[in-house]
Amino acid sequence: MRLLISGGGTGGHIYPALALVEALKKRDPKAKVLYVGTKRGLESKIVPDAGIPLKTIEIQGFKRSLSLENFKTVYLFLKSVKDSKKIIRDFKPDVVVGTGGYVCGSVVYAAAKLNIPTLIHEQNSVSGITNKFLSRYVNKIGICFPDVKQDFPKGKVIFTGNPRAQQVAGIKPNQTLEKYGLDPARPTLLVFGGSRGAEKINQTTLAAAQLFKDSQYQVLFVTGRVHYDKLIRQPEAKKVPANFIIQPYIPDMPQILPDIAAIVGRAGATSLAEITAIGIPSILVPSPYVTNDHQTKNALSLVNQKAAKLLKEEDMTAERLFADIDELMSNKQLRDDMANNAKKAGVPDAADKLLDVLTDISKK
Repeated sequence: MRLLISGGGTGGHIYPALALVEALKKRDPKAKVLYVGTKRGLESKIVPDAGIPLKTIEIQGFKRSLSLENFKTVYLFLKSVKDSKKIIRDFKPDVVVGTGGYVCGSVVYAAAKLNIPTLIHEQNSVSGITNKFLSRYVNKIGICFPDVKQDFPKGKVIFTGNPRAQQVAGIKPNQTLEKYGLDPARPTLLVFGGSRGAEKINQTTLAAAQLFKDSQYQVLFVTGRVHYDKLIRQPEAKKVPANFIIQPYIPDMPQILPDIAAIVGRAGATSLAEITAIGIPSILVPSPYVTNDHQTKNALSLVNQKAAKLLKEEDMTAERLFADIDELMSNKQLRDDMANNAKKAGVPDAADKLLDVLTDISKK
């Protein structure tokens, strides 16, 4: 198979794409893959680091308010469609996949106009603007949350799950926590606000640090590199208890997840795919800054299955955060029940499901 794939801007669009590529290479070692992104997006570093060829186009998103920049956006879209068609003609893909972000709008649209089989993958419970636009032109639409089905044309939607789940499902406990100064024999709570960190989660967690000093469990608090230097200089950071470890970043987060007893974090699609693939109880703090509050809807999909607890950012104080954590970490039976429910909610063979769909549409 010759696969051209596009998605960018955030890790939530990029990592599912990489997981799909990895699964394809395992199924068909002779498969050829080309990734199309932008020079400014995270994909410009992540994709080449993964050993995948990358071509770039220039494009930007629409401003939601009236702005002269939108005239430039229209110009760049038209130009990027033309550039995408050239890339597609040169590569000659059997199928083209978009995993989200405005960059894939031009690429997938161009492929559809060239009558190349196309698929888009929507990771969240609410469709993004680009995928809504593309849904009229593509052959199939893969989804991860049943609720998002209503955003798309009937007959095109297939529930596949998130390919990232398959990538992490096979990882076993490996005692990697030791290198962060943690005791592998003690239950460990991970607090993680995403790769860039989350200011409110960070400040509230630091304010609660002293409350954990007598706990029988330990805390791994990952701030995100952007916030670390400022946070570590605060007086509270100088006197955290011995069972409270602060780190700026974990290079390969999935590797430590099987050794984690519970998580406090955002409700992004990739995070939830990882949590459900391994089966980890969680306290989810949805970001209030995302389109259509989709992280709250993502979170509720697990809360309603008794696999997670919801803590809104507006309600989060040091005392409330500690109380919710302590209730979970002090009750192993509750954690086990939530972990089992989380695993039931996952789709561990999501990448294979998507590949089956791609194989089918590429033959038609």
